[in-house]
This record gives sequence, C-alpha cells and structure tokens, in this order.
Amino acid sequence: MKDPREIIIQPLLSEKALRLNEESNQYIFKVDPSANKIEIKKAIEKRFSVKVKGVRVVNVKGKPKQRFVRRGRVSGFTAGYKKAFITLAEGDSFDFLDNI
Repeated sequence: MKDPREIIIQPLLSEKALRLNEESNQYIFKVDPSANKIEIKKAIEKRFSVKVKGVRVVNVKGKPKQRFVRRGRVSGFTAGYKKAFITLAEGDSFDFLDNI
C-alpha cells in the first residue's frame, strides 16, 4: 500500500465543502488519480485516526484555456484531478490545520 501522504494530496476548502462539513460530516480532498476508494478510505483512517463511513470519487476534467502570443492563439487545458468526498462516522471529525 502507498503512503497516505502520497494518496491524499490536499483538502479542498470551498463554500460547498464547508456546507457539507456542517450538514453531513463530509470532507473533500484532492487525491492521487490512480487511487481507488478502498485505498483512499484506508489512507484517511490511518492519517487522521477516524472511522470513514463512505467514499465517493469524482474525476474533474481540465478546463479549456486560451492565451494570445505573438504568433497568434495558443489553446490548451488546465490540469484535471481526482476529488474524493469522505463521509465520517457519527462523532468523528478533525481539523485541517492541525493535521496537515
């Protein structure tokens, strides 16, 4: 098994993430694209010492971008990533700033 620090890249803090945290005890993480749900669950439980109830995974596609240079227009995409929604068991929680 990979090291949990390789699987969990960073927490994603947004308005939606904070709302999910308050309403349904869910946290959102940016994870390694090759990791599956079982590896993500084990990495979260090992790294933060909590009980994970469920894991949902979403592959986020890169957005198209254009920029103008001397020779004309250059088109490309931003990098895509994998996002994991982690649901913790009742009574479990953790603070991002203390553990990361």
